[in-house]
Amino acid sequence: MTTDQATYARTALVPLDQLTPYPGNAKRGDVDTILSSLRQNGQYRSLVVREIEHGPLVVLAGNHTMQAFGAHGPGDCGVKVKAGRGVRPCGICQNDPAWEPTPRCEVVRCDEDTARRVNIVDNRASDLGTYDYEALSELLAGLDDLDGTGYTPRDVEDITALLTAPPDEVQDLADHHGEPNEDIFRPKISMSVDAETFDRWRVALDAHPGKDDEAKLLGLLDEIERTRATTEATA
Repeated sequence: MTTDQATYARTALVPLDQLTPYPGNAKRGDVDTILSSLRQNGQYRSLVVREIEHGPLVVLAGNHTMQAFGAHGPGDCGVKVKAGRGVRPCGICQNDPAWEPTPRCEVVRCDEDTARRVNIVDNRASDLGTYDYEALSELLAGLDDLDGTGYTPRDVEDITALLTAPPDEVQDLADHHGEPNEDIFRPKISMSVDAETFDRWRVALDAHPGKDDEAKLLGLLDEIERTRATTEATA
């Protein structure tokens, strides 16, 4: 089957309420990290949006950036970011009380088959990449801080450990850990569930406060342990 290539139409600032997430997008991105990057670095990459005649503007690539704009919300967020020895406004809203979420978008036209392929490969391509850890270590070492990079001091320690490990341990570290960042060095929970179960999981998780899913999960586990202890005590 032949498909039409994605054809560039225009670049535009599009209000968030005019954008539609890609249906069935399989990637689960770290919205908090993206939001932190946007605040520190600004929107350095456009969303790729499919224009459908008499239809919606559908986000093919950048769905989690769109979510980060939504998480920021309208108006002045009040956040200042580091700039040398001083601070500067948030890279999203510029601390403007009148600001409305309007991500920059590259609008394209294509058929449904191409739209699906673009969404899939945009998610997959980053998964297939690898790192030159020495180059990464030098890049990180050249910064005064790690704000807006997605890396933490623990990540830097992990990279250093990988680079300084004895030769006979390097492959074992790479095989066991993969990319040297905190999320992958730590144990991961992964399972496939149906949509109803996933929705129930999200409701249970989001009922607990926290800056990320790990904090929310800890709250959920604490609740389960308290309930179990109460049940056992009254049994």
